[in-house]
Amino acid sequence: MIKIYTQSQKAETWLETYRGKRPVFACVLGFTETGLIPNISAAGATPEDRKYTAIADAEFLATGASPNFPLPPLIAGASPVFISRAVIATQNLPLFIFNAGLAIAPTAETQAIDLAGIPAKCLSTGKALPIEIVLQLFVQGLVWGEKLAQSGAYIILSECVVGGTTTALAVLTALGIEAKDKVNSSHPTCNHAQKWEIVQAGLEHLRTARTPFEVVAAVGDPMQIAVAGMAIAASRHSGVLLAGGTQMLAIYALTRAIANYQGLAWNPNTIIVGTTRWVAEDPTGNTVDLALAVRDVPLMATQLSFAKSRFPQLLAYEQGFVKEGVGAGGAAIASHLYQNWSQEKLLAAIESQL
Repeated sequence: MIKIYTQSQKAETWLETYRGKRPVFACVLGFTETGLIPNISAAGATPEDRKYTAIADAEFLATGASPNFPLPPLIAGASPVFISRAVIATQNLPLFIFNAGLAIAPTAETQAIDLAGIPAKCLSTGKALPIEIVLQLFVQGLVWGEKLAQSGAYIILSECVVGGTTTALAVLTALGIEAKDKVNSSHPTCNHAQKWEIVQAGLEHLRTARTPFEVVAAVGDPMQIAVAGMAIAASRHSGVLLAGGTQMLAIYALTRAIANYQGLAWNPNTIIVGTTRWVAEDPTGNTVDLALAVRDVPLMATQLSFAKSRFPQLLAYEQGFVKEGVGAGGAAIASHLYQNWSQEKLLAAIESQL
């Protein structure tokens, strides 16, 4: 059910440490106008749809329904929130949802904790977020990382940011990591050239930005900095599963850069990145090489398959659509780790949500 791709000894130790332990699931929502660029993302069939992706996913994650904002139509497939919701609801995991900066407020049913952030401008402007907001979100992340560490044996930190793999590429590149042509996307074939063109436009403005906070302010998104703060603080007390692919590898790199820059205590040995095999083995991306370029980070993935599903919207995952999001890979890893769920049991739980 779980395959390790990098840093196998660290990963094995982490899995043994938290086997049978109950995690807490946190999802941090954010928005970047980068996600409105035509064809940049398939997480919503049109730019207008993509304005509502995060709030619709959060509503479903919290309630198992979407009474106010139906899940946006995708080019193909079903939202990965069905995977996360199946695990959280059936295994009764504590759930925290955070609004780091959305264009549209989450619904009351979501019970999202407001971190007082704002949506990011398109990263191509080189002025994604005011530095004051970045610093404020980081402090909020530190505070909540401490709190979350008291709620479970380990924390699953997940995200929902449409366009987030492009801001991740920008942040990774700005931090000096060779990420070009290695990132993933929600498209069946990753739109590397489009992403790189946008990132280059943003990085043109970044010549004077040297601190990790300035990098996020220039080309990042509000979720990244909040999760980095949470990961640093939580790592001092508990395990941290950064649930995602490209975006969480960027957050690991950002976390390390901030800890080094500010001389903050953190424990990298308690942090892993966990995703789906659709991301880890995406032939149009290169997640394993990206993890190796980030260095020192254990990358693992659930081996969940939808090949035997009776639902065409799940079969679409096997054709390269969707792949990951809303902590789906991390939730699937936790389902096996916590209650030893088999592939068949997890699939049945997911299909029951449809």
